[in-house]
Amino acid sequence: MRTSAFLYPWDVLGDPDAPARIADLGVRQVTLASAYHSTRALTPRHPKHRIVTAEYASVLYPPGEPYWRGRELTPYAAGAWAPGDAFGQAAEALAAAGLDVHSWVVLAHNSRLGAEHPGTSVVNAYGDRYPWAPCIAQPRVRALLVALAAEAAVRPGALGTELESCGWYGLAHPHAHDKLAGVALDDTAQYLMSLCFCPSCAQGYGELGLDAHEVRARVRWVLEPAWRGGTVGTPGAELLAATLGFRTAAARALQEAAVAAVRSRGAAGFQVLLHADPRPSRSGANVGVDAEHVLGLADGVVVPCTGGPELLEPFAAVGPVGSVGSAGSVGVAGSVGSVLAANLTVVSGMGGRPLSLAQDVARAVGVGATELRLYHAGLASDADLEAVRKAGVVG
Repeated sequence: MRTSAFLYPWDVLGDPDAPARIADLGVRQVTLASAYHSTRALTPRHPKHRIVTAEYASVLYPPGEPYWRGRELTPYAAGAWAPGDAFGQAAEALAAAGLDVHSWVVLAHNSRLGAEHPGTSVVNAYGDRYPWAPCIAQPRVRALLVALAAEAAVRPGALGTELESCGWYGLAHPHAHDKLAGVALDDTAQYLMSLCFCPSCAQGYGELGLDAHEVRARVRWVLEPAWRGGTVGTPGAELLAATLGFRTAAARALQEAAVAAVRSRGAAGFQVLLHADPRPSRSGANVGVDAEHVLGLADGVVVPCTGGPELLEPFAAVGPVGSVGSAGSVGVAGSVGSVLAANLTVVSGMGGRPLSLAQDVARAVGVGATELRLYHAGLASDADLEAVRKAGVVG
């Protein structure tokens, strides 16, 4: 079973032992970040540093000036945390150790974009903007993300890509000094708090026959019991159902355009996977999708499975449909049909279960997983990585 370990370029650059250490895990592939959001990351084995602070969302390679010339919105080049062609240098070092490299591209998650261009952000029913969440219904945002997907995915040395946040982002977002836990919001309330009411979204609601001002007022009315410790109940579920069609259509438009742009730029057989959740109402890094649609579009999906493999089931039920535009529906791994990759966290301090990896893999395979992803080889402790080695299930 093909297994890929997630890495950042700074896990490799400046550490000559890193490529061999990753190869010694038994994995055959690395999913290496080429466009990533702001973060503060631990590097527990690096000979020169222990903490890397990526101050803003950026591309981890030099963006092509002619490619972006004349576009309204453009990506940001990284600072000292990933200077120059950090992705390319790290990819070259990993390939020299015998590892296949696929790019890891984060799309609709960009706080600097929201700070410098506030109008691009999701704005909720109360008028609060979410600067970390670009509104994917806006044509200018979609144009940026599609162009970014193509450039960041198809980097020299990459045999495929994984597109994260290729859809809606919303309320849920780890944030410095976060103070949002005072009121527990169920999934429906989270969805309602993630609805956007920018002009583009207002137009989208109108195309469904909904008045945006009425929808906004109703969202606030439906959420009122939640602020008192209650639930949104049936009215919340009805509002979710009424607005989901527009949200799903906007996400599909982005996904279809992004995958097409990557395919047009990549070589034959370049694998395209989406980080995905089979519940269309979900927003975040693993975006909500319709399983049949996304498996007919991309070469497969990467699905969060640390809490259990249940989210794989709707994708497995679709069957080996293959993907539009792939080379005979044969991915880089050589298997006909769709890749169903179970993403398992192996960092104990982040809720991972490296000591139970063999059991978790067996459960995922039983549901239909065809590949594995390990999050995250650069962040994991030596003990966590040793547990991965001893599990003997990667390849």
